[in-house]
Amino acid sequence: MKISYNWLKQFIQLDWESEKTAELLTDLGLEVEGEETFESVKGGLKGIVVGHVLECEQHPNADRLKLTKVDIGTGEPLQIVCGAPNVAKGQKVPVATIGTTLYDDKGEPWEIKKGKIRGEASYGMICAEDELGLGKSHDGILVLDDALEPGTLCADLFKIENDTVFEIGLTPNRADAMSHHGVARDLKAGLLQKDINLELITPSVSSFHVDNRTLRMEVDVKNKELCPRYCGVTISGIKVQSSPDWLQNRLKAIGLTPKNNIVDITNYVLHELGQPLHAFDANKINGNKIIVQTLEKGTKFTTLDEVERELHEDDLMICDAEKPLCIAGVFGGENSGVTENTTNIFLESAYFNPVSVRKTAKRHGLNTDASFRFERGIDINTTKYALLRAALLIKEIAGGIISSDAEDFYPKKFEDFQVFLTFEKVNSLIGQNIPTDTIKSILSSLEIKINNVTETGIGLTIPSYRVDVQREVDVIEEILRVYGYNNIEFTTKLNASIASTSKFEDYKLQNIIGNQLAALGFFEILANSLTTPKYMELSQDNKSEFNVTMLNPLSNDLSVMRQSMLFSGLEALSYNINRKSADLKFFEFGKTYHSFESGRIENKHLSLLITGDQHSESWRVQNGKSDFFFLKGVINNVLERLGLPTPKSEPVTSDVFSEGLNYKLKKRKLVSFGIVNHKILKHFDIKQEVLYADFEWDAIIDLAKEQNISFAEISKYQEVRRDLALLVDKQTSFEEIYNLAKNSEKKLLKDINLFDVYEGDKIPEGKKSYAVSFTLQDDSKTLTDKQIDKVMKKLQGSFEYQLGATLR
Repeated sequence: MKISYNWLKQFIQLDWESEKTAELLTDLGLEVEGEETFESVKGGLKGIVVGHVLECEQHPNADRLKLTKVDIGTGEPLQIVCGAPNVAKGQKVPVATIGTTLYDDKGEPWEIKKGKIRGEASYGMICAEDELGLGKSHDGILVLDDALEPGTLCADLFKIENDTVFEIGLTPNRADAMSHHGVARDLKAGLLQKDINLELITPSVSSFHVDNRTLRMEVDVKNKELCPRYCGVTISGIKVQSSPDWLQNRLKAIGLTPKNNIVDITNYVLHELGQPLHAFDANKINGNKIIVQTLEKGTKFTTLDEVERELHEDDLMICDAEKPLCIAGVFGGENSGVTENTTNIFLESAYFNPVSVRKTAKRHGLNTDASFRFERGIDINTTKYALLRAALLIKEIAGGIISSDAEDFYPKKFEDFQVFLTFEKVNSLIGQNIPTDTIKSILSSLEIKINNVTETGIGLTIPSYRVDVQREVDVIEEILRVYGYNNIEFTTKLNASIASTSKFEDYKLQNIIGNQLAALGFFEILANSLTTPKYMELSQDNKSEFNVTMLNPLSNDLSVMRQSMLFSGLEALSYNINRKSADLKFFEFGKTYHSFESGRIENKHLSLLITGDQHSESWRVQNGKSDFFFLKGVINNVLERLGLPTPKSEPVTSDVFSEGLNYKLKKRKLVSFGIVNHKILKHFDIKQEVLYADFEWDAIIDLAKEQNISFAEISKYQEVRRDLALLVDKQTSFEEIYNLAKNSEKKLLKDINLFDVYEGDKIPEGKKSYAVSFTLQDDSKTLTDKQIDKVMKKLQGSFEYQLGATLR
């Protein structure tokens, strides 16, 4: 939010440099994130002086140019070539001297330099109105008052306004500070703690009076819950034109573009007091009636931006006797606003339900200055005051007369919050004893009414503009921020508590596996849990009836919660591949969401996505494509790191994969992994193979907690390796050999490894060859050849009997 320092000083007459004010505002919780300088005329007319044209003759080499001699008060007149048709001897004119920077109509700077024009030297420039930024006219040079002395600075002559603009990072709870008056109110409280007592100046509306009652609008509020207060007044005989300079400068300083005097005044009061206003062309209001109501769902309404919108049945509308005029608190209608032909207006000031405005603004994708304030909660007690303030400004600037009473629909007054503040709670939360008189002084400076004082605390009434202060702790926060966080002393004692947590806490295991995957070259991604319902059509695993749907989606592509981790991951792959990064390894910890008849369910997952080469291209490493077995190795490493035993595998049944496996342990699925179906990849325009693994993280955590850590002393006796080349049926898997070997010899067999698979020449049809190594070791003694041969014969016999294997 932008706050003009000059505007701020209209409410509190502070003669401080802006840096000290910014520091105090930050200490008060209104963090000043930056400062910028505003000049009503860009460049501030620096280097522009009054010149007296002593001579004006025809340029010897150009018909449309004049050769002038100009006195600028420095003694020696300057020769300046000028092309303006109205330049003449004896005039007082603005002169841009050598080195002066001017700005074109796009704000781009250019410098005045000594030069030659058609062979004649020119030592400056006589300026037109638009060249100085004082207007838009370029018909000729600007002719000044004859009484001015040469050399007078034009910056003093035209009273250029310089301002400092604060960029305040306002937190959503501080609705009271969304105006210059609100910021000044906080500033006054902060200054009082520095023993600087300044008056908060509030514009008077005592001069408001009704001139006649010739244009009365009947106000009918049908929905009192969504509109608890509605005020309005008519003003006749106005003249819509450009605003005066002072008003335009105030708006320009905070980044607003002036429109016309009526719209500018409503914007001015909005940023002055924090109360949104809206001006209707009274001649376009049918039946001289204003109705505040909701309309049928699907009603068409065209807003000021010329967009036709379909209304929701909960959208509060401002209507006349025949048609809707405005979306209450959000945006005006196309045919009800003020134009240059408007002569009579109906001025509206209202309090709308914050929740209603927020939902309506989100539904229609609208975010305006008005909705920004309404949805956070404005001061309901300022509603009529702001109306009168704006009406008086309109009379002053646009003319006209007040032609109706100020209508005020306010059937049920809002009660201010009552809070009892205990001194013990204040000192306990702040950690330091604050004198009672200081507490009372701070509360009074914040306009918090003190009802009674006891030995233990204070009874308080919270003003209506502090919608965020409703509890005792909220009041303590107000005391602390005004007292000053920097004034709280540091203690010399450090207290700490040791948390007793399980080693199987989710975040701990997540960090362990995340670090492991990062060490293997994986990058972590964080994808949006919101996704498009179109993805439900890509796999039979996802069903649209299980979608968790957003009530107020930002867009159709972000309208449901994801049922699978795959598609958001493929979006990330596609994005990178399209930017010439094709070798990728991603992992993500996240959740999937389903809605069943029994309720909604969230499940935690770990997903892996791999595509392209295993390693970056290098002369030192012979590269290869990432394949299924590379992914399988990563998965086995993850499960092993978590202390889980070897799981059972079975073919995957999901249509997400063209081929893959499921790992299960104790009848619970741990992970599904494999090669992603090319039909799914085609949807994401991915033309290379993608490997995907989906860990059921909740199941893994549960099973990891059940595992006991076992350890044994490292054997002092050496290992022995023996290899077998087994000829088996093609359908025989290594897993069968592994399990059979483990069951046949449990004591001495330490490891089994498949190091070669061969199919081809000299191998019978329907057969393949497995080269398997077996590692044997006895923890108590050295193995003898007799023992080794016995074990190997036992294994060979099991393979022959159970699998029909033969030695090659």
